[in-house]
Amino acid sequence: MNPFLELPGAIADSDFGVAAHYGEPLPEQRALVEGGAIVDLSHNGIVVVSGEDRLSWLHSMTSQQLTGLRPGESVETILLDPNGRIERVMRLVDDGKRTWLLVDAGSAEPLAAFLTRMRFALRVDVRDVSEEYAAVLAFEGPAAESLRALHPAAEWRDPWAVVARGGVQYAHGEHPGADWSAVQFLFARDQLGAVAGLARSGSVRAAGLMAIDALEVRAWRPSQHGEVDARAIPHELDWMRTAVHMNKGCYRGQETVAKVHNLGHPPRRLVLLHLDGSGGELPVTGALVYREGEAQDPESRPVGRVTRAVLHYEWGGIALALLKRAVAEDAPLELRAGETGADADSVEGQLIAASQETVVPADAGRTRTIEPTARLTPRRETPTG
Repeated sequence: MNPFLELPGAIADSDFGVAAHYGEPLPEQRALVEGGAIVDLSHNGIVVVSGEDRLSWLHSMTSQQLTGLRPGESVETILLDPNGRIERVMRLVDDGKRTWLLVDAGSAEPLAAFLTRMRFALRVDVRDVSEEYAAVLAFEGPAAESLRALHPAAEWRDPWAVVARGGVQYAHGEHPGADWSAVQFLFARDQLGAVAGLARSGSVRAAGLMAIDALEVRAWRPSQHGEVDARAIPHELDWMRTAVHMNKGCYRGQETVAKVHNLGHPPRRLVLLHLDGSGGELPVTGALVYREGEAQDPESRPVGRVTRAVLHYEWGGIALALLKRAVAEDAPLELRAGETGADADSVEGQLIAASQETVVPADAGRTRTIEPTARLTPRRETPTG
C-alpha cells in the first residue's frame, strides 16, 4: 500500500494510483508553491545509466548538452524520433557515478529497452529502477529541507525558471515561471513511509497531483503526460528554453529542430487560456477549441485542443492548449466542456468562452534569412571585337 494514500483525506487519481488531492486542492496549491508541501510522484519512472561512457553516449542521442555535466547539475533532455517529434522527455541528474533519468509514468520500461538496444560496445549499463526508487516533489523552502534531512539518493532541480545555456525562449516579456523552484527528490521505496510520516506529523503538508498540475499550467511548464502528442515538436511548447541546446553536435531529429527554428515556424503554438468561470465547469483534456461563435456550427473546424485544464487558487479556470499557428493571437475563442476529438458529434457540453495568453508567438522561428540567388548558372561573357 502506498503510504501517501493512507494519509487523512487522500483521494487517489484513477489513472496513476497516487493521490490526486487530500481534500483541499486549492490550499494544497498555495502550500506547495510557498514551499510547505510535498507531492508523491511514485507513479513516475526512473532509469539509471552507469558506466564510463554514460554521459557522452546520452549526449549523442538526445537534445541537450551532456558532456561536461557536473555532478549534481540538473538538466532536461528530449529523445526525438528521426522526424524531430518528441518521444521521451527526461529529467536528468548525474551523481558522478550514475545518471538518473526521471520520466513520466509508463515511460521507463520502453526507454530502458531502447537504450539497451543502443549500447553497442560502449561502457554503459542501463537499469529500470522504478520498483526500487520513487520521486517526491517539493518547492524550495521548509518542505524541501525536510526531505533533504532524510538523505535522498539524488535530487533533480527543475531548470524551468531560466533559459538554459544553449537554449532559446520564444515567449516574450515577463515569464510566469521565473520563480519556479520545484525539486524532485529520489528515495528508496522503503523510505516512503518515513517521507509520508512528515505529512502525518504535520511538519509538512501533503499535496496531490492536482496541485502540481495547476502550478505547471500557470507557469506555462509543459509535461510529457500533458502536452505531448504524436505530432509534438519542442518548438510548439517553448521547450527550446530548457531542453534543447542549439549549438551541440548531431543527434536524432536535430535536422528538424534546426530547420524549424532557422527557416520555418512551428505548425502549432502553445497558449494559456483564461476560461469564463460563470458556469463552473472545466473542459476535459482533449476538448476542441474553436474561434468565437463557431463551436455550435457543425460545419466549423476546430483550431486547437486543450492539453490540461485546471482550477488555479489565484487565477481560477485556466488551461494550456495547442492552437494552429494561423490563429490570431488576440482572437477570442470558445470550447465545449465535454467535447473531444473522438466524440465531438455525440457529447453535449457547456459552452465556455476563452481568451488567449500567448506562450509561443505566431512568428516564432525563422531566425535566419536566406538571400535569393540571382542566377543558377554563371553569366556567359559576350565576345567583343
